[in-house]
Amino acid sequence: MPYAVTSDNVRLHFEEAGSGTPIIFLHEFAADHTNWEPQMRYFSRGHRCIAYSARGYTPSDVPASADVYSYKHFYTDALAVLDHLQIEKAHLVGLSMGSYSSLQIGMNAPHRALSMTLAGVGSGSSLEHLDAFRKQCRDTAEQFETIGSVEVAKVTREAPGRIPFLVKDPRGHADFYAALARHDAKGSANTMRSFQGGRPSIYTMTETIRKVPTPALIICGDEDDACVEPSLFLKKHLPAAGLTFFPKSGHVLNLEEPALFNEMVERFITLAEAGRWPVRDPRSRLT
Repeated sequence: MPYAVTSDNVRLHFEEAGSGTPIIFLHEFAADHTNWEPQMRYFSRGHRCIAYSARGYTPSDVPASADVYSYKHFYTDALAVLDHLQIEKAHLVGLSMGSYSSLQIGMNAPHRALSMTLAGVGSGSSLEHLDAFRKQCRDTAEQFETIGSVEVAKVTREAPGRIPFLVKDPRGHADFYAALARHDAKGSANTMRSFQGGRPSIYTMTETIRKVPTPALIICGDEDDACVEPSLFLKKHLPAAGLTFFPKSGHVLNLEEPALFNEMVERFITLAEAGRWPVRDPRSRLT
């Protein structure tokens, strides 16, 4: 079983397939590397594809201390996987938590990113409700520790942004949350407490975001209410960003609508590789 090792000696399990320009997939909180399988199979026909499980997600290591689950650890872990594979640059494809990490790479190590796909990005960013969101994260972390992943999964699967997946694909929804129920409870608690509950709101990073030159595709489900405004915000401030909404869709975009997701990301990556996804022409702005 292949592993990359981080600077603080955490082993990260990864899988790869295909050859060509690299694409690395960064998963969301409720997922792991296996949830990118529809994309690994599709994109590996023309690219070198890598999916890995973040720290806290078996078979990657599960460090005991919540102190090593910050957002900085998560985005530098993605770079550690690339370093292990001797990949200088890659297309970054993230969902939710993985999108936040991809954006951090774009802001802090733009030379490592050929492009950024930011799907389901920005939940919990509202400054007005930030304290309440962080308290919810702490409460959820305690639930993982006290009642375990199986019981927490029963609640998570009924979250508003997850319902469109249930409505359109009950079988896929059931499989997804059966997998979540098998997650390591301590790893999930630490991730929820430190990454989710400690990361800065994207609304506090406006000036840095405006300086990111990397081609970006923002994808949002039109029924993923927590991500609509953050997606619009990123479209406004990322210089080379495009934005698309998936109709009648929630948070789990790559599994809810795998064909549409693959089509949109493939088109974006093709244009980015051809140098045809430029910074927005100022003539297109009203002011």
